[in-house]
Amino acid sequence: QVQLVESGGGSVQAGGSLRLSCAASGRTFSAYAMGWFRQAPGKEREFVASITWSTSNIYYADSVKGRFTISRDKAKNTMYLQMNSLKPEDTAVYYCGRFKNDYSDDRRVNPKEYDSWGQGTQVTVSS
Repeated sequence: QVQLVESGGGSVQAGGSLRLSCAASGRTFSAYAMGWFRQAPGKEREFVASITWSTSNIYYADSVKGRFTISRDKAKNTMYLQMNSLKPEDTAVYYCGRFKNDYSDDRRVNPKEYDSWGQGTQVTVSS
């Protein structure tokens, strides 16, 4: 199992920016697709963005397309989520997750297909 630790959350006003990081332990980080999900109070965990193991394919939820950018640095075992033009509806706890199978280049939006999660980082956007 890999250990994932998110950081970078905080409180910002609408229109602001935040950059989330997800640091992974272990040597197998580079072989797995990774994703960002978020969960607002009373709601289910929802897909935000994912990046394949090869970094050749990146996928976004329609609600964040054009505002968020996912990336990964394999040398640092770290994944990032740059969030710009934040909206109050982006308020949630953000989680990074590792897809359960290695070497996947497909779009993976179901949180049940991810087998490792970080503890989450709170993002609050005020209007």
